[in-house]
Formats: sequence, structure tokens, C-alpha cells
Amino acid sequence: MEKLQRLAFPVIVVSLWTMMILLGAIVLETFMVYPNIFHDPPRSLALAMEFLAVRGPSDVFPPLGFLSWVGGVGALALGWRVREARWWILLSVLMIVAEGVVSILFMWPRNEVMFVEGAAVHSAETLRQTAQEFQTLHWARMAFNAVSATAISVGFVAFFRQRVLAQVTDATAREATSDNRAAVGMPGVLAGPPATT
Repeated sequence: MEKLQRLAFPVIVVSLWTMMILLGAIVLETFMVYPNIFHDPPRSLALAMEFLAVRGPSDVFPPLGFLSWVGGVGALALGWRVREARWWILLSVLMIVAEGVVSILFMWPRNEVMFVEGAAVHSAETLRQTAQEFQTLHWARMAFNAVSATAISVGFVAFFRQRVLAQVTDATAREATSDNRAAVGMPGVLAGPPATT
């Protein structure tokens, strides 16, 4: 059981790290990339496709999102014993799963319309409407991601605080036991030199 407890800390750190990367990426995408992609659809969509020809968000977010799910579930399972952290980690996992479900069900089909099928299949009006829907739905993803990142941060701090307090308590208990043994002159403990009269 102690090995699992030791494993909990790095797994929660990886979950926190993944969520911070995801949050940073989605903020960057929201405020720097998307204004360029969606400023004048369908022309700006075609220009974005030229720019993102080698690598795009669809190459990065699905694997990173999956890692956030796996890391979150691992953090939840291994950190469950720490009551102060448990509900924050659970909230983080629920929010990032909700973000993934929204992406899969609502965002990916719109990406297909805008960036795979594009103007070859859809009218300019359909592409503009799809772009507007995508941007509106994106704010839900942003909110889910922000709540998830905040929750895992709070959960990590609670877990870390509990870990430090447990170490301090253990050290204090060992010191008290050692002091008690020394006070009664138990063998194996240096009690100091014998008193002289």
C-alpha cells in the first residue's frame, strides 16, 4: 500500500502538468489562433488549412486529451485515500471528460464540415454558420478545461499538504518515541551518560 501512496504523487503531478499544458494550449488557440481562422469564413478557413497543412490542432489535442483522461483517472484512483484532495481530483476528471465528450460529439463534426469537406461540399453560408456554431460551443470547452485545471491544482495542493503533514507527524512520532525510550533508559537508545552523585 505504501508503494501505491508513493506512486500517487508523481501520477497527480503528471495529471496536473497535462492539464496545465491543455489549458495553456486552449487559451492560446482561443485568443491567437481562432481569431485568425474564423475572421472571414470561408476564405479564412481555406487560408488556415494552408497554414496548418503539416500539423494542426487535430494532431495534438486528441492524444493530449486522452492522456488527461488516463492521468486524471490514475490520479483519482491513487489519490482517493486523501479526502481533502479526492473531490477536487474527481471534479477535474469529470470536467475534462465533459470537455472531451463535447469535442467528440459537437466540435469534431463541425471540424469535418469546415476543414475536411469545406467549400467543395458546402456553401459559403453553411461554412459561416458552422464556424459561428464552433466558436460558440468552444466557450463551453474553454470553461470545462479551466475548471478542470483549477480543480486538479487545488487537489494537488490538498494532496501535497496531506503528504507533508503525514511526514511531519511521522517524524514527530518517531522523535517522541525516541525521547520516551531515552527517558526510561531503554536499551538500544542512547540515553546519555549516567548521572553521577
